[in-house]
Amino acid sequence: MHACVIGAGVIGVTTAWQLARQGWQVTLVDTAAEPAGGASHANGGQLSYSYVAPLAEPGMLPHLPAWLLNPASPLRFRPRADPLQWRWCLQFLRACNTRAASATSAQLLSLSYLSRQTLHEIQRESPIDFGHARNGKLIVYRTPALLEKARAQVALQATLGADQQILAADELIEREPALAPARDRLAGAVYTPSEESGDCARFTQGLFRQLAAMDQVTVRMRTPIRQLERSGDRIRRLLTANGESIEADQFVVAAGMGSRPLLAALGSRAPLYPLKGYSLSLPCTSDQAPAISVTDYERKTVYANLGGTLRIAAMVGIGVADHGIEADRIALVKQQARELLPRMDMGQAQAWAGYRPATPHGRPLIGRSRAAGNLWLNIGHGALGFTLACGSSHLLGSLMDGSAPAIDPAPFQPRC
Repeated sequence: MHACVIGAGVIGVTTAWQLARQGWQVTLVDTAAEPAGGASHANGGQLSYSYVAPLAEPGMLPHLPAWLLNPASPLRFRPRADPLQWRWCLQFLRACNTRAASATSAQLLSLSYLSRQTLHEIQRESPIDFGHARNGKLIVYRTPALLEKARAQVALQATLGADQQILAADELIEREPALAPARDRLAGAVYTPSEESGDCARFTQGLFRQLAAMDQVTVRMRTPIRQLERSGDRIRRLLTANGESIEADQFVVAAGMGSRPLLAALGSRAPLYPLKGYSLSLPCTSDQAPAISVTDYERKTVYANLGGTLRIAAMVGIGVADHGIEADRIALVKQQARELLPRMDMGQAQAWAGYRPATPHGRPLIGRSRAAGNLWLNIGHGALGFTLACGSSHLLGSLMDGSAPAIDPAPFQPRC
């Protein structure tokens, strides 16, 4: 069987690798020159397996009015005359309830634990150097009330197999001394010892090199994609912009936001919207940067030590349609980082911005598309792409092979 996988970000590359591992002939296609050039390039670097609560949760709603009016908030919303934006936002608001958020958290946890297992198998069989560290994660809180509220989420996740601890401020500093200069600003933290970190781009590029060396794999980078040509209920071939065509038995769309126009041409409306995120990468030493990954809960900012490089990722932009890096947003990230880690030299930081392809409910779409009998989707991972990539690809590989999946695929089944 021959599968054509569209997209060479972390989702597409892990999908192609999984299928090749299962014995498929694989063609991987992308318009970019190199893998991991989009949302996978400089993301937060956290492999957040035990903390995958969706963005759409009840605690979001009370903050929305203040965030929308505050230019320094972690959320920037620019309304547009775009039906897709308003449809997505309304679906997002409907998902912001306790029942939906709890169900989605449980479903994402099952997928994330499968992802962790699969990544560890990759590292045992053919290790990739991507700064991988099993260093744990701290979610730090500035106010005692929010720390107390976090206990409920910790209790919920404990019933689902997560191992987490509540730390008081002094316990937090003892666990992570790099945060000592900010001791007076912190109320405490949730500590998850099982969490990991790594450089998503380096992982994707390393797995891509393994994939390209396989006899049954063809890699087609720098290949602009024009459309998927359908005949009856099946995709017949992929047409490129230069007039070439790629035929296959099965086709997989894993192209992030590039998936939406491909599916729209087939009459299928994918519920994806680009949430713009920002990151900084700067050199660090062991006495400057935290050894443990850190999430600043109120600031919605994450810090990951990638082995000599500190990755800081923050902000969500809805309706921010340009690909540029807004100076005011980067300045705000630097200011907030200086508050937490004053020993870091922010003058050395390299800024990046990219789009996270997100569904309104927070669950990725993994499975057969309704647009054609031989078309499959692996899209919509939002800010959890790196965390969920290996598990999503494992699940999709099982579905495409017709073998029993390791987890329930129903919550991730596409309706497009």
